[in-house]
Amino acid sequence: MFELLPRSGFDLTRLRESAAALLDAVRRRLALLTAPQPKGAHTPPLKLLPGELAYYLRWLAGRAFRPCALAKSDDPKVVILLPGFGADARRMARMAHELEHAGHKVKRWKLGYNLGPSEERFHQLSERIVEVHERYGKPVYLVGWSLGGVFAREMAKLHPERVAKVITMGSPFSHTPWSNHLWRTYQAVTGHPVNEPPIACDVRAKPPVETVALWSPCDAVISPRAARGLPGERDRAIAVRCTHLGFADSTEAILAVGRELA
Repeated sequence: MFELLPRSGFDLTRLRESAAALLDAVRRRLALLTAPQPKGAHTPPLKLLPGELAYYLRWLAGRAFRPCALAKSDDPKVVILLPGFGADARRMARMAHELEHAGHKVKRWKLGYNLGPSEERFHQLSERIVEVHERYGKPVYLVGWSLGGVFAREMAKLHPERVAKVITMGSPFSHTPWSNHLWRTYQAVTGHPVNEPPIACDVRAKPPVETVALWSPCDAVISPRAARGLPGERDRAIAVRCTHLGFADSTEAILAVGRELA
């Protein structure tokens, strides 16, 4: 007779429960990925998408940029750059370089890739802003690309005495949470509906500091209605001609940010 092997360390019930939980998570994320778009949402025309692709290909080839002529600042600012969804600080390296060349002190957000909001991530970002403010002894300027701009607005609400100004670039803070082409991807990655973030916030409410929204009619990802907002949701809205990807490092976006810092 064969003696049965001992089952120490192997729990079939727990394995089944883990498999069931994994399957449930996959189903839930697939449902978020394929959810229908509610009525009233507005998305940019699909004819703009080739422009995003062309910009990305030029960026990969190192030919996306023309010379940037930011003048030296007479009043250098302390700036924190907040990357967009799915990106990290490296994606905004050119903007950081050009702003520093103009005399500004540019700091990273130090949170790695932006994979959506969470209480932990907001706590870490909040600590980062406090750290930079205390280190340099003056309010900081928050420049946020896409979802990073939404984060910047919320941080300014938490730290109005530490934030001098918020500059958003193609950030979806207005209209509807579905007024963009990325909301399904966002839901699948974060695991929550785009209109039900895991933190308490009102993204439309204007921060109690000067808030400027840069938006582009060439943006193929975020609707202008969501990125420029309404008068009560920001202080000013400024149009620039760049793609959504171009907000991170294009000359047009960098010059616009430079003017706002000045």
